[in-house]
Amino acid sequence: MSFYDKDIISIRDLNREQIEEILKVSEKMVPYAMGEKKTKVLEGRILGNLFFEPSTRTRLSFESAAHRLGVDVIDVSEMSMTSISKGETLADTIRMVDAYCDLIVLRHPHEGAARLAAKFSENPVINAGDGAGSHPTQTLLDLFTIKRAMKDIDGANVVLVGDLKYGRTVHSLVEALTMFGAKLTFVAPETLQMPDDNIKGLRGKPLLTDKLEDVIQDADVLYVTRIQRERFPDPSEYNKVSGTYRIDNEMLREAKSDLIVMHPLPRVDEIAPEVDGTPHAKYFEQAFNGIPVRMALLYMILGGEGL
Repeated sequence: MSFYDKDIISIRDLNREQIEEILKVSEKMVPYAMGEKKTKVLEGRILGNLFFEPSTRTRLSFESAAHRLGVDVIDVSEMSMTSISKGETLADTIRMVDAYCDLIVLRHPHEGAARLAAKFSENPVINAGDGAGSHPTQTLLDLFTIKRAMKDIDGANVVLVGDLKYGRTVHSLVEALTMFGAKLTFVAPETLQMPDDNIKGLRGKPLLTDKLEDVIQDADVLYVTRIQRERFPDPSEYNKVSGTYRIDNEMLREAKSDLIVMHPLPRVDEIAPEVDGTPHAKYFEQAFNGIPVRMALLYMILGGEGL
């Protein structure tokens, strides 16, 4: 199965077989991601990290993944220092960055920006998040986290809670989970519930509710999202829903002993720090998993051989 020179713009661009292949290669990358093994299998390649929005985990994990494979990184994350501040179009910026590297990783506030970038780039483009749209590499690392914790994604009972309207991580994730026959429950205030357009294409009918206490006891995976102030056009609307859900040890007493709690991070107050020390907490491991998964993608797209 060849991923050579392939764009990764949306999880919809991948089928289950391709996702499973990425997860398989990701598992092989774990000892390299941890520094237990070393390789320069992609030495001489250059990655262009082009981030129009603030990012910690995604940007740094792509950089770490690149360095673990011997790839050099051009980092463009301070837009005021580039020609973008002079009014250069995204298309022209992509054309220029494309000339300087072998693969572009793009984070952008506008939905559809990554697909536009792929149109103007000769080299492959990986979408690192575009507005409230897609975040396919986050989805892949989320699936990898579930698979490593539960051994099997098929049929998992996944409860997603928080900002399901603006949260791009959940939009991509639910599409992938339905490929594996997962049972989905969406927990959110009515104003932040999963958009109809995202529900229509799902296989099976998810449960929609605003009461987490009614569904947590049957969950295998609790996927918590931050209610994102920056996505709200009206600050007063944010204030109405901020702090609606908070996961603490008291709430987890009702949960299965092997429930895993995930979060794409950063968190604010939606998961109490006391949860960090419990076996349920997988969100920091989840963040680490971005390295082997993104290593796998770089390796497969840039034609790595020999590991």
